[in-house]
Amino acid sequence: MSAVTISKFGTTAKGEDVARIALTCEGLSVALLTRGAVLQSVRLAGVDHDLTLGSDNLADYEGKMRSHGSLVAPVVNRFTDGRATIGGKPYSFEKNQNGIHTLHSAGASTQAKVWALAASDATSATLALDLPDGEGNFPGNRHVEARFSLHPGHVLRMEVTATTDALTLFNAANHSYWNMDGSETWAGHSLQIAAATYLPTSETFAPTGTIADVTGTAMDFRRGRKITPSDTALDHNFCLSGGRQSLRDVLWLTGTSGLTMTVATTEAGIQVYDGRNAMRPGHTTYEGIAIEAQNWPDAPNHPGFPSIELKPGETYRQVTEWRFTRS
Repeated sequence: MSAVTISKFGTTAKGEDVARIALTCEGLSVALLTRGAVLQSVRLAGVDHDLTLGSDNLADYEGKMRSHGSLVAPVVNRFTDGRATIGGKPYSFEKNQNGIHTLHSAGASTQAKVWALAASDATSATLALDLPDGEGNFPGNRHVEARFSLHPGHVLRMEVTATTDALTLFNAANHSYWNMDGSETWAGHSLQIAAATYLPTSETFAPTGTIADVTGTAMDFRRGRKITPSDTALDHNFCLSGGRQSLRDVLWLTGTSGLTMTVATTEAGIQVYDGRNAMRPGHTTYEGIAIEAQNWPDAPNHPGFPSIELKPGETYRQVTEWRFTRS
């Protein structure tokens, strides 16, 4: 059975109404919020807990949960020293990470905006947003759309497109936190990532520019292994390819219950963050793992990284899928 339900979720501190869109298809139920294009809930029939970390309180998303489930754009992750080069021209951006780096586009981020519901049917919803030229010092009037759809086999698909009228930067990612067991932390989950290299970071979590082989390191997840917060520190981009590819499976997260989430994406990288500083009200840190399919972070500051420039006349297009199976 497929169905869509649209209801009012709340009102932002600025007085903007936020809608909740609930989709269902063959035992997979998903809820989206127009605020931040948030993936608020993912439920599987026969499983008594949510698979992603959400909240029923809009104020939580305007506070400490500002990144939970959101679609982060125009540029996800960090700009070292709050700077980047676009078309050979240097730009400066708000340094919202401890006054050092730009994180998730700072005040210009789409995660804090209310999107328009452009279309919906029984198994899909499309959210749309216009970003004005110069906002946050990002050039170009940009139009962004995010289409979420459910498919047989317990598949959730996200398709993000963007266009611009001036040369700009664009690198989007869904920032959901996941826990397959509904447990206090993700300890005991198994993680597998199809990446032979990763990006080491500085003490302030910015890429150093080195592209490192995972062989013989704690970042080698090619065969998959159990992880715990005490032995696995993660806030890194895993390099899947040197540029956007056709959709392929890249990551597998399995709970102790045997429930597995397979992530497929077109993107060149996938950031995995252990949630050490992410806490829902009434819960603990390390409750969920953030998995962010994206291009490589801080790309404009590293010549060897795949470009995130978007030109007029081009269309940015990302496809990411989450597939849920039980052993």
